[in-house]
Amino acid sequence: MDDAFVARAQETLAKDTSVVPEFWQNKYKTEASVNWDKFYNRHTTNFFKDRHWTDREFEELRPGHTFSEQNPVLLEIGCGVGNFIWPVLERNPNLKVFACDFSPRAVGFVKAHEAYSEDRCHAFVCDITKDRLSDTIPPHSVDIVSAIFVFSALPPEKQAQAVKNITEILKPGGRVLFRDYAMYDL
Repeated sequence: MDDAFVARAQETLAKDTSVVPEFWQNKYKTEASVNWDKFYNRHTTNFFKDRHWTDREFEELRPGHTFSEQNPVLLEIGCGVGNFIWPVLERNPNLKVFACDFSPRAVGFVKAHEAYSEDRCHAFVCDITKDRLSDTIPPHSVDIVSAIFVFSALPPEKQAQAVKNITEILKPGGRVLFRDYAMYDL
């Protein structure tokens, strides 16, 4: 990242001093699931592209990695309509995936996908900031948890609960793979 880009980003941030009123902050937080359902109703499965880049970013997802030599279990948090899970399942024939999202409509699209099979993928509705993952997934049974652009969407005061939920289902020595927004992503 060059200095000119950083300077422009800092200048843009310095100009934006507006604060979202508390009423709207609370409304967005309490209605997030409903708003994501509206989003998926409007865009169905056509908005995001399948994430074929994940095995370049995360070696754990590449065929031939130690996790893929066994019968690994992956949990995709914030699965949306499955843009992450379908390419990963295709490349890893021994992989079992749990996929959760707090949008019932998104989970419905995952279950309606032609590649969906309960033998390899179990999709369910879950708000990781308040619902226990261990109500659906056996404790300490997951090798890899993926959270792509998820943590930044969680209210800071609820992030600790989300992490607690993840640790309850993650095997000792398991991995959490995440990608999220960073400073100066504009």
